[in-house]
Amino acid sequence: MSQEIRNLEPKQLWDKFADLNAVPRPSKREDKVIAFMKNFGESLGLETFEDDIRNVIIRKPATPGMENRKTVTLQSHLDMVHQKNNDTVFDFETQGIEMYVDGDWVRAKGTTLGADNGLGVATIMAILESKDIPHPAIEALFTIDEETGMTGALNLKGGILQGEILLNLDTEEDDEIDIGCAGGIDVTASAVYDEENVPEGSVGYTITVKGLNGGHSGMDIDKGLGNANKIMNRVLFGGFENFGLQVAEINGGSLRNAIPRESVAKIIIAGMYDEAFVFDMQEVIGDIKTELKTTEPKLEITIEKSDLPAKVMSVPAQEGFLRAVYAAHNGVYRMSADMENLVETSNNIAKITVKGGELSIQCLTRSSVETSKFDLANALRSAFELFGCEVTFGGSYPGWTPNVNSPILEVLKSIYEKQNGVAPHVVACHAGLECGILGTNYPNMDMISFGPTIKGAHSPDERASISSAQKYWKFVLEILKNIPLK
Repeated sequence: MSQEIRNLEPKQLWDKFADLNAVPRPSKREDKVIAFMKNFGESLGLETFEDDIRNVIIRKPATPGMENRKTVTLQSHLDMVHQKNNDTVFDFETQGIEMYVDGDWVRAKGTTLGADNGLGVATIMAILESKDIPHPAIEALFTIDEETGMTGALNLKGGILQGEILLNLDTEEDDEIDIGCAGGIDVTASAVYDEENVPEGSVGYTITVKGLNGGHSGMDIDKGLGNANKIMNRVLFGGFENFGLQVAEINGGSLRNAIPRESVAKIIIAGMYDEAFVFDMQEVIGDIKTELKTTEPKLEITIEKSDLPAKVMSVPAQEGFLRAVYAAHNGVYRMSADMENLVETSNNIAKITVKGGELSIQCLTRSSVETSKFDLANALRSAFELFGCEVTFGGSYPGWTPNVNSPILEVLKSIYEKQNGVAPHVVACHAGLECGILGTNYPNMDMISFGPTIKGAHSPDERASISSAQKYWKFVLEILKNIPLK
């Protein structure tokens, strides 16, 4: 299977991607990939070391004739989002990604592919290993835990990096050059609630929301995709208002940076309402599916009989919870007034768990404007605190302010236009790139971000374009040849 990938062009890139994807590397469990990367650098006889937080840095001298060029820091993150379909049996901590070719796309079997940011990592590895690619002095920075907290970038100390230019290889449209990004903050609401015994004569049901596209909670937040947690809450709210439905458990979503694709709730209903409940809820379900028929054609919402649970949420607690989730904003909050078609501020209600007298609601709020980020975070906090939750803010990281006068931007724009006959789109993205964070300790470093086309990042539908990788590889090599003089 990996041989099929290794035979793709450019072989240097896909060969390293296959090597990398054989190594388990879920976020926060990166020991194996850190060891892999250190062994790789040391095997090439290059200066290789970890910093205090376990980012890996590898340095390679300039090729002959390129010594008078500025040192370039090539940067990508080692970790990947670990998402899989419910019916896929896979252990991200022990197994390598199972890849296959589907036309112009490389995909994974039932899991995320790890092209985000594995293709960037593989690019740097191929350059470090090469003997015939002209380049200035290279400093490879492989950060950890980008996907679940930006931990590596946040804890990289000043004075370690030597590069004057940073090329971040972590964006997902090959006709775009990124010069700015959103910051983010985790908003987490938690509470304990009273439970009560299941009334006699009750009937148990399991409600399931599935079949949604999911996707990146920043890059895909403006696409009108369904959020499993909000859909489930709407179904539960309707059942509660009309039939006195009571919740025993909810398990919705998985990762804070992925739009939730699935949610499962265990509920009860009074036996006297049994048939009417199932019949009337089909109208609610039909309305939701009609609203989302264009963006979510595979959405399924099922109501199936199941065993009675031992306990359910008390009615006051449940009413407050459902209303709080209904009130909490999800999706685009504000579009940028400064850059066309750029989402400025958004929120993803990423994960909801309710069980055994404890509940948790996890959100990721993003914005390219710090004040707007905290405005929305405070709006969410208010909705949850009115219900009685304890709300915490965590993992806050800054955005990256665009520099339209960047010297390296001019280099990339010129090369792109010569190679492709059209100008690239110079954009800022609504995702958390590490450039903004790295810039706090390296404010004079000229930064830019670009990458090959990747679709469906953060979901099992993630796929990387083969033809785009060829275009991107050619672009990278020409950039390295044209790094400005010192």
